[in-house]
Amino acid sequence: MMKGVELSTLGLVAVLAVILMLAVITAVFIGAVSIPFTEVIQILVYKILGVKLGDFASIPPTHIVIVWELYAPRALLGVIVGVALALAGVVMQAMVQNPLADPYILGISSGASLGATFAFLMGAGALGGMVAELGVSFWAFIGALGASFAVFTLSAMGGKMTTTRLILSGTIIASICGAFSNLIVYLAPSDSGIKSLTFWMMGSLSTEGFDGLIIPGIILIVCLLFFFTQMRPLNAMLMGDEVATTLGVDLSTLRKVYMVLTAVLIAVMVSNCGMIGFVGLVIPHIARALVGTNHWKLMPVACLLGGAFLVVADIVARSLTTSEIPIGIITAIVGTPVFAYIMIKKSYGFGSRD
Repeated sequence: MMKGVELSTLGLVAVLAVILMLAVITAVFIGAVSIPFTEVIQILVYKILGVKLGDFASIPPTHIVIVWELYAPRALLGVIVGVALALAGVVMQAMVQNPLADPYILGISSGASLGATFAFLMGAGALGGMVAELGVSFWAFIGALGASFAVFTLSAMGGKMTTTRLILSGTIIASICGAFSNLIVYLAPSDSGIKSLTFWMMGSLSTEGFDGLIIPGIILIVCLLFFFTQMRPLNAMLMGDEVATTLGVDLSTLRKVYMVLTAVLIAVMVSNCGMIGFVGLVIPHIARALVGTNHWKLMPVACLLGGAFLVVADIVARSLTTSEIPIGIITAIVGTPVFAYIMIKKSYGFGSRD
């Protein structure tokens, strides 16, 4: 029976990997500009292998730029961000032992919003023009890391860091960051700045070529390599602190390490793409409903689901209208009913205590 379960899980992973590849291929030739599929293949083969297929000379240069510098990097960024959000969601839900936890529960998104609000609305006049020079991504990253550090410090003050203290500290820091963001909006009104800020907060996978994938890609690979060695502690965490401690898991140290890594991971993703909701919350639950709570099966399935889901959502966001719809709207519209269905299913449980 166990062997059959393992084979079925491997089969699911293989199917999801194929779906992810098909989603990426589809994302490369679907968008606001209609480009024939044959041209897309010719462009990709030339750029990757240096081989010119067919009548390559007849392809408009603008099509080459759109496919290689816009669509292809955007599709890969969707994979990176989707995998990162799903990974962080799985880790966060196990770490705080809460099925409602998502990558933003510890105030990371609120800190990023504060940094982005500062950059969009204070403008080049603040700090002698430094804001304009460093860009929104930098300030969103600083805000996210600052909020994470504040949560980390606050939850460790006056006693041992626990899941309850982490969640409460995240709520406190998120409220403070939200208040200061609102204050900046009130003191520095700017119609164009507020519009740009609103679009950023809804999420977008727009990127400036493959250079924008380097840092997110490296951070994701490092986190994947680390967390794929942490299956046993993550499984133990779902059983509760007492059981995990009995099994020899150093919860205090691991929570600190997990929190730092997930904070950096999400800070990088949010600073590049804005806030894309529901992926880190819903995808782990869908994966859990498919393969159970064992992280050896859960994590790879969740990562593949997250990447495929976000790429498909971005295809929809770019295709529904002539102007791009913020991807966060699509993920929320799709994620909400799916999450509700999973929650209502009587056969579904979060962990061993359900």
